[in-house]
Amino acid sequence: MKKKLEEAHATVERLMREYPEITGRFMNFLKRAEGEGKLDAKTKELISVALSVSRRCEWCIAFHVKNALDAGASRDEIIEACFVSVLMDGGPALMYMKPVIDSIDEFSKA
Repeated sequence: MKKKLEEAHATVERLMREYPEITGRFMNFLKRAEGEGKLDAKTKELISVALSVSRRCEWCIAFHVKNALDAGASRDEIIEACFVSVLMDGGPALMYMKPVIDSIDEFSKA
């Protein structure tokens, strides 16, 4: 999953070089949406992990699990958030808990 995170960062860096205006606007929106507000950063990252599972995006899973851990989320909080995704999205979301577990394991060792 560290490789997926590296790929995500490399993709954004390339898009920033090649399409700075559009990519920059998206990244600005991302920073504002994930920034402190009525919800704290940990809560927003847990929501993002659940949505990443539902959308079946391994790069997003790696990115948001790492951010959730960095924001102080526990393994159990991340897994519980994912089960909410499974509730709404069924069996496919359950299978995408595999990269979540892999991400927790890898990023917790770092």
